[in-house]
Amino acid sequence: MNKTKSENIRILIADDHPIVRQGLSDLLIPRNGMTVVGEAENGRQAVEMAQQLKPDLILMDMIMPELNGAEATALIRDTDPGARILILTSFGNEDILEEALQAGAQGFLLKDSQPDDLLQAVRTVYQGQLILPPHLVLKLIKKPGPKVELEADLTDREREVMFAVEQGMSNKEIAEQLNISINTVRSHISNMLKKLNFTNRTQLAI
Repeated sequence: MNKTKSENIRILIADDHPIVRQGLSDLLIPRNGMTVVGEAENGRQAVEMAQQLKPDLILMDMIMPELNGAEATALIRDTDPGARILILTSFGNEDILEEALQAGAQGFLLKDSQPDDLLQAVRTVYQGQLILPPHLVLKLIKKPGPKVELEADLTDREREVMFAVEQGMSNKEIAEQLNISINTVRSHISNMLKKLNFTNRTQLAI
């Protein structure tokens, strides 16, 4: 169920570094519509506090003692399938992203992101939308082997169009190669941007 912008977002922060927890609290607390309801210093505590506090959103680090972020996320989602979890990590690779998504996280953001990007990511995940780094998503999609199940799962045709965009092909060239209309190409690109929460087609070619 979608949330309304007027609602207060109750946030649980889970990170094993006190300075990170403090920094996030300092960033979030002054913001209208956001409240930090708790801070967990390890994954097991995050699970316990999530059950006790029922936050609207959890900011979850990936590397923590006792339980890592993916393990904690999976346990939280097992007991509360509607939990909103945004991973905030220093490790930007597709394997970490895959682990987070398999656990049930709806968002993934790097710790070197700008403060405004974090605030927007919080709002996006709170609204029930997926937010992921474009370059990691594309690496994950192209990774050999079984594919992780994404809420933003692409069709075979959409993948064909995406790979054509990566080659720098125009809509007309893609249409001719795939024997479809230009309008159909535009429709596939539009659908991919929405599914992946991208803002423009250049992100498909990263």
